[in-house]
Amino acid sequence: MSTYLVCTGTRPEIIKMAPVHRLLKERGETVQVLHTGQHEEMAQSLYRFFDMGPDHQIQLLRERSGLSQLTAELLQGIDQVLDQCKPDVVLVQGDTSSALGGAMAAYFRDIPVAHIEAGLRTGQHDPFPEEKHREMIGRLAHWHFPPTPIASDNLLREGVQRRDIYEVGNTVIDAALWVQQLRSAACQRNDYPEAVQQMMASHPGAPLMLVTAHRRENWGRPIQHIAAAVGALLQVNPALVVVWPQHPNPSVRHDIALGLEGLTPDGRARICLTEPLDYPALIGLLADCHFCLTDSGGIQEEASALKKPVLITRQSTERQELVNAGGALLVGTDPHAIVEQASALLRDGDLYRVMQATPCPFGDGHSAMRIVDVLTGHPEGVTHWHAAHPWTARSIGMRPH
Repeated sequence: MSTYLVCTGTRPEIIKMAPVHRLLKERGETVQVLHTGQHEEMAQSLYRFFDMGPDHQIQLLRERSGLSQLTAELLQGIDQVLDQCKPDVVLVQGDTSSALGGAMAAYFRDIPVAHIEAGLRTGQHDPFPEEKHREMIGRLAHWHFPPTPIASDNLLREGVQRRDIYEVGNTVIDAALWVQQLRSAACQRNDYPEAVQQMMASHPGAPLMLVTAHRRENWGRPIQHIAAAVGALLQVNPALVVVWPQHPNPSVRHDIALGLEGLTPDGRARICLTEPLDYPALIGLLADCHFCLTDSGGIQEEASALKKPVLITRQSTERQELVNAGGALLVGTDPHAIVEQASALLRDGDLYRVMQATPCPFGDGHSAMRIVDVLTGHPEGVTHWHAAHPWTARSIGMRPH
């Protein structure tokens, strides 16, 4: 048996690591969780929900703002935990500062790194700094677990050896489907905030648009434009209701408020600005919504698993698969483009059904099983990831059956 250290610090990382953590524990492996501290209150509720510790925590001092200070603190803190628990493998996920810090600290101690959700690229400066984080982790990892053929091809072009790439799908689909099954079995809707419950009760059967906005490149005027577009949509679509879980960053909230300044009382009665939602409530709202407007990569993936169209408020996405398949549209942050595309989804049933019917290109709910089979030395038992989309899925690096 091996000892695995799961390195996470943000909400999306915890969600996407949870299925891997659960299966490693079920296989009898020793698994420890390190929380690196970027998201605190949201993170702790998720750790409790998924029953995954944490066993170690870094208390970030944040004496100075900036990515250099954060990266230095994380690197030193993670290194101290590695010295204590001496894992055989370090698992990192995605593109955060905690993922980069975990990969670098493990590499300096010659500990193999498994990179979950490897190979995502936009080929552009944004998202900053995540795009470079992904590239650097790709140079440090021992196992690469890309979710899709596009991600696999990105790694191959960058010189990663084919034998080290395992195309497995995305573990966020595992988590979303598992939570949706739990909620369906319990017939839950009372985990929504009270304000959301009241608004939905006041507008039964109304089309619901779920909105999120948090990416660094959208801070400032772009988020103001997104909010202004939401306000305009409420004005021209009198049946529409909106739920917008706000990012905790005060600047983001200020930008949302500025963008909604001109909203009429009737429009304000049909928008609910909430605190960040617990993960089960977020999955429930994705299942209940008509479509979502978001700059979140994770929500693009989760929405596709739940058959919900996505309007992406970015100029590019590292999850181009959903756009290529027809389940999402890149609308940017121009208010006119957002209003035009969202209104089309509300009035054009054929367009809506085409986008809703797009098969999920990111996974089938068994990605964690494939990852754990590889890590525990049983790649020959891994079932191939076949997605019902135009490109041919492959299991790069896996032995043929």
